Amino acid sequence: MMDAVDKFELAHGIYPVAADRSWHCGAHLAPDMHGPVHAIADGEVVAYRVCQHAMDDGNGNAGFVLLRHSSETGDGRTLTFYSLYMHLLPLAEYHTFGHDGARLPAFLQKSSGPDTRGKVTPAAKGNGQKVRRKDVLGFLGRYQGVTYMHFEIFMTPGDFDAYFGHTQLGVASPAAATTQDCWGHTWFTIPAGQQFYALPPGADAHGKLHGIAFKAGRTDRNPLPLVVEMYFSKGAKYTNVWSVAADGSRTLLTPEPVEEKDYEYDLYHRAIALYEACPSDGYEMLRFGRILSVPATLSGAACATWVQITYAAGQSGYIDINNAAIGKLSDADFPSFMGWQKISDGNTPFGSDGLCDVDMLKKLVRDAAANEQPAVVKEATEVQKADALSYYVKGHEEVRRALRGFICNAPSEWDSTHNETRFAKLLDEGGFYHGNRKGYEDFLKYLEELQFWDVTGLPAGEKLWFFHPLAFIRHFRKCAWFSKDEFALVYSNNHMSHNADVIREKYRKPLNFSLRKYGMSNYLRQAHFLGQGAVESSFLCSMQESSMVGKVTSVAVYGTHKNPMSVKSEGDLGHWYGAIPSEDDPWYRSAKYNSIGRLIASSYDWRGGNCDKEDAQKFRGRGFKQLTFRSNYADYWVYRAWIRKSSFTASWWSDPQYRAKHRVLMTKVPARIDNPEVVAAVPENCLDSGAWYITCLKPEVVSAIDGDSFSMPKTTAELAKEENVIRGVTRGINGGLIGIDDRIKFTRMIKGVLL
Repeated sequence: MMDAVDKFELAHGIYPVAADRSWHCGAHLAPDMHGPVHAIADGEVVAYRVCQHAMDDGNGNAGFVLLRHSSETGDGRTLTFYSLYMHLLPLAEYHTFGHDGARLPAFLQKSSGPDTRGKVTPAAKGNGQKVRRKDVLGFLGRYQGVTYMHFEIFMTPGDFDAYFGHTQLGVASPAAATTQDCWGHTWFTIPAGQQFYALPPGADAHGKLHGIAFKAGRTDRNPLPLVVEMYFSKGAKYTNVWSVAADGSRTLLTPEPVEEKDYEYDLYHRAIALYEACPSDGYEMLRFGRILSVPATLSGAACATWVQITYAAGQSGYIDINNAAIGKLSDADFPSFMGWQKISDGNTPFGSDGLCDVDMLKKLVRDAAANEQPAVVKEATEVQKADALSYYVKGHEEVRRALRGFICNAPSEWDSTHNETRFAKLLDEGGFYHGNRKGYEDFLKYLEELQFWDVTGLPAGEKLWFFHPLAFIRHFRKCAWFSKDEFALVYSNNHMSHNADVIREKYRKPLNFSLRKYGMSNYLRQAHFLGQGAVESSFLCSMQESSMVGKVTSVAVYGTHKNPMSVKSEGDLGHWYGAIPSEDDPWYRSAKYNSIGRLIASSYDWRGGNCDKEDAQKFRGRGFKQLTFRSNYADYWVYRAWIRKSSFTASWWSDPQYRAKHRVLMTKVPARIDNPEVVAAVPENCLDSGAWYITCLKPEVVSAIDGDSFSMPKTTAELAKEENVIRGVTRGINGGLIGIDDRIKFTRMIKGVLL
């Protein structure tokens, strides 16, 4: 999606340098002639201007909307930022392009101030008004005869320090993450001279370690430090590697990302084989290169994680990324080797006059165009300097790409505080207004009409932190952590009880962590997971399978109403429901019919590793995905290191006496699980077990989800294709199509919110 959006950026509005060498802290975008402009996220309106007519004989559109956004990227990591949408079409021109103003919020459907043709309409305060992501804020206008939108994203110094003070931004040689906030791609820094092996130590003659096959590489040491990038996409793992020279320059050793097909779909199998002491921790090692769960069970040598990495041109081998010498980071850390540069007083290419020096800029971008730039005559006048800078920036894609990583501490061009200082050079010899004082003063007067800082409530004269807006969106979309308000849009009050806020907050952090741990950080996987979970858990309101009371026969229960004892939290009971004789419930060991006589499910007795009527009740559905049956509980208990695999007989249900329903005669030993209630009673286990079930026990389900489209279906064929995916996911989860209408409805509903 962002690859497509990047093509909307225009060459005449490059971030962060304007054509006249001054700061330009936004980007110019033109995706569609006079098309709609949408809010990038939920936000509060800080200020806005709606013009009735254009200024400057119709060539200047001064309408804008400034929004304040607050989101989260991890537990306790609040991100507050602002987005500005400038040069929006005036109301009088909507009909020219067939626009319907009714699509806009009510406050944007009328002029923000007196309409004086040819002049700029005054800006207005936002007064706490709110907009939602994707709300239409206006339509693409024009400025100086060109149709485009000026788009900015910035942060105040306080908000910037509160968030980025916990990252590696600005650290020359980042080594390790300083927080548990881990998202996006993972990164590793490997010092020179580390030992690489042809195969992981301990591998057998067939290249297998604990049954997992490894493709042979070479044994050697890396001559230069390495930066390694790893990420997953549609089941595959991809790796990029750069060597780092003494001067800090990087050389890509992998012309194409190295693909390991189906690696992600096979993560659970690898974790079970390689990390017997705690496969859950091992799963995190394989995905992140470190354990994010607290407390961790594995430590030291038990965390060894052998990864094949290209360490020199055409040469690869295995290294243990658990090695303490290897730095472990993620996109959440903003490491410098990703191209992020903090531009402030100590390294700015802009002088005290606010103008950019091309030679300093070349140093900051490491002269990305050095090999393609022809010799240029030494510039002298302001016009020549501006032309040289414009040529350097506009004419070299590598330079523009490097500029996307600049995070700049700069004044806002919409703040009039320093206008005289910033534009004084325009009067110098060679300047645009040299010898034309009146023209200069008219320019400043016109500029002040456009500027609007006085109505924002933000401090005047203060420098802000600016980002290339498209790079900012691209990067933070990798995070996909639901804040309180964002989660309320997905699981809304309409579908929950009167305690909706309390319930959502009880499970929100465990949900976010589970989505991150199990690789469901893209919105398509989340939509399917949450759509299915909405049915399984009644939108988080039922984390344990309830029963009904009614007519009871020897083989069935015909329910008339819900059994209140089965609904009571097992955490409150202090034991699993059925642990004492008075709680014996025939519902679970019988065929289950609802009040209208419809079969809900057959008996749980002697199914899925359940050995008798006690098991049927003991291993009822629990958690976000309603984990059911002793066999599935056993797999999860082993995964979490709560029991050892050696403590029971694998596939005990294959015992002939199991088939004959003679438990006491069985020679194969079933898994012993004394506390099944922890799946429902502990929020972290509720969500972890659900995410584990769908990604680990049922990897074919995730593969099916990955086959869905990121676009909302519109045609009959697209709707049918999506429905087939949802049906396939449903069958993969519970073997049938129980509740399929709601599963389709809720998955589509959530996709509409997220995509």
